Amino acid sequence: MIEIDASFGEGGGQILRSALALSVISRQAIRLTLIRARRPQPGMKPQHLKAVEAAAQISAAQVEGASPGSQTLRFEPTGLQGGKYAFDIGTAGAVSLLLQTVYLPLCFADGPSWLTLVGGTHVPWSPCYHYLQWQWLPWLAAAGYHVECSLERAGFYPRGGGLLHANIVPSRHLAPLRITERGRLLRIRGLSGVGRLDRSIAERQRNQAIGRLSDLAVPLEIEVAEVPAASPGTFIVLQAEFEGGRCCAFALGARHKPAEKVADEAALELRADIHAGGAIDAWLADQLLLPLAFVPGESTLSVCRISRHLRTNAELLRYFLPVSVAIEGETDQPGIVRLHGVAAPAS
Repeated sequence: MIEIDASFGEGGGQILRSALALSVISRQAIRLTLIRARRPQPGMKPQHLKAVEAAAQISAAQVEGASPGSQTLRFEPTGLQGGKYAFDIGTAGAVSLLLQTVYLPLCFADGPSWLTLVGGTHVPWSPCYHYLQWQWLPWLAAAGYHVECSLERAGFYPRGGGLLHANIVPSRHLAPLRITERGRLLRIRGLSGVGRLDRSIAERQRNQAIGRLSDLAVPLEIEVAEVPAASPGTFIVLQAEFEGGRCCAFALGARHKPAEKVADEAALELRADIHAGGAIDAWLADQLLLPLAFVPGESTLSVCRISRHLRTNAELLRYFLPVSVAIEGETDQPGIVRLHGVAAPAS
């Protein structure tokens, strides 16, 4: 059994989710202690418990310690089974983070899987649905992973209630990613959306973002959309496309938060990434580390910013796999990630 002090590095729920995924794939039992110990409300919350439940269902795991506020978890997977699964977080907890707990193990299952996930699709501290669709899924596909997602209904904070579907086909032919030279900036695209609010709010977000980015002198197109939603909310997602890379930023609306401020947050983050010179954004680098760990050969990523999440996932990998991860650069600065992956165990 692998013993992990979950207070290291970033020290949040990411360690729990990543450890669950790695445990299921590697068939190794784990015992986590001090889960989210440094958070204002330490221990597991509903969204973390749903991740444990989901990982346990797909792996027929024996679980001890999965209760609200618990900082200790024992998790022993006994197998891996594809199929149809439905998980409702019951709060505005992020369905994207729940998906990222189980999709990777299911990519190595014995057959395809179909997931129905209910919760927050556009909520703070997590990648929103459109980030997954525009940024995360295409790069997964480039590495040979077969994951498709569709949004039936958006779920905003604080109500949640969003509905996301995911189809996963086992991945047999994987290839390393070498995203090192981003080249010229080709264009910027975006989507400014509202759910159950007036369309004019999305138009204000779009207009503000255009004003913040028009001086970059590249084609700039931001669409406006009204999306089905369980409760009111807004978002804007922006993507810079280069010859050899893509950076993506998004921001979310909130009560008493002007539309212009929402747009400013996304536009300023995107401008910072463009200025940094990396080929991909910090969030994507963190989210690609685990899947690339199971791709034999060396992957190389030019990153706009080295995040603590990235360093935490790199350290966690060493508990489970004989992988080599080298991170060149200081935290919160541009850098290079080199990862030499290994083949996943046969299902």
